[in-house]
Amino acid sequence: MASITAADQDLSSINSYQPFEYDTGLKVLADSSNLKAVPSKFNYTNQPNALTSDSIPVIDFSALTDPDQRSKAIHDIARACQEWGFFILVNHGIPEELMNAVSKATKEFFDLPEGEKKQYEAKSASDPIKCGNFNVTTTSNQTFTLWRDYLKLYVHPEFHCPLKPKVLREVLLEYSERTRKLARELVEAVSETLELEKQYVDQVLKLHSSFQMFAANFYPPCPQPDQAIGIPPHTDPGLFTFLIHNGVAGLQIQHDGQWFNAESPRNSILVNVADQLEIFTNGRCKSVMHRAVVNSERERMSIVVANGPSSEAVVGPAAPLVKRDGRAFYRPMKYEEYVVSQLTKSRLDGKPILEQMKIHDD
Repeated sequence: MASITAADQDLSSINSYQPFEYDTGLKVLADSSNLKAVPSKFNYTNQPNALTSDSIPVIDFSALTDPDQRSKAIHDIARACQEWGFFILVNHGIPEELMNAVSKATKEFFDLPEGEKKQYEAKSASDPIKCGNFNVTTTSNQTFTLWRDYLKLYVHPEFHCPLKPKVLREVLLEYSERTRKLARELVEAVSETLELEKQYVDQVLKLHSSFQMFAANFYPPCPQPDQAIGIPPHTDPGLFTFLIHNGVAGLQIQHDGQWFNAESPRNSILVNVADQLEIFTNGRCKSVMHRAVVNSERERMSIVVANGPSSEAVVGPAAPLVKRDGRAFYRPMKYEEYVVSQLTKSRLDGKPILEQMKIHDD
C-alpha cells in the first residue's frame, strides 16, 4: 500500500503541497505566550461565512437491523447521500468508551516531546506513518501553511502505528476494524437501494482488501481564526469518510452553494460521501466539499477514518447503472492512480480531479 500517495492529502482545491519543515510543531508555536497574531506563512483569508442548519440529515443506524424499519432506513441513507452528500450517524454501535480511548491515545501522541515525534515527520507522501504539516499552493498561486498538526496512518489492508503511546495500537486496531465494517454496511445499504447485487459490489470494489487510512488533526487555538485555516475546501477520495471530534466543532460542509456548520450530538459520527462512491453510483451520490476552520478559544482535535475501495480496484460507474442511465457519466480509473492524480494533478484549468473524471456531452 506504500504506492498510495494522495489519499491522505485529500486537498482537491490545491495545485501542490510541500512538506512543512519545522523544529517545533504548531502546538508548541501556538502555546507560545507571545503569539498575538498569525505568522504570515499561515495567512489564508478566503473563508465565506457559514450558517447553522437543523436540516442536515441524521441517520439512526440501528434501524438497519430492524426488519420493520430497514426499508425506510436505507431509503433515508440514499437520500442523504444524494441530496447532501453528508449525514450525522447515531446509534452506530461503536462504544463511546472506544471512541474516547482513541481520542485520548491520539492526544497523547501529540503531547509527546517534539524529538520523539520527529522520527515520523513526513519524508514522502507514501509513508504509511507520518506526522507534521505541509504548505499548499492554490491555483491563484497563494501559498500558505495549514493551521494544524496531523498524524496519518495506513491501517488496512496492512496496519501501521507509531510505537508510542503503546495504547494507541490496541485501541486503533479495534476502532479501524469496527469503522471498516460500518463503512461496508453503509455501502451495502446504498447499493441495495440501487438494486446492485452485494456480490457484484464486493467484486468490483474489492472490499476485502479495502484501503483504509486513519488521520488525526490537531488544531491549536488561533489568535486570528479569520486569517488561517485548518484544511481548505476539498473533497475526499474513497467511499465514505468518518469523523469524530473532541467536542469542539470546526467542520463545515457546502450545500447548494452555501457553507454550513456541521454540528453533531455526542457519540455521533459525521459521515461524508467520497469521490469513488459518486463515480460508482454514476453521480447519484454526491461527494461533498468540506473544510476545517479554527477558533481562538479552544484546541480542537478531529479523528478521521477514510474508507476506500482496494487500491487495485478500477472504479467506474456500476455497469447496471450505466445500462439503466444509457451511458456512463464518469471515466473509470484505478483507485491508487486516482489518489496519486489528486495530489500531483489536483487541478487542471481550475478543475478538481473529480470534475476531470466527468464525461460531458459534446
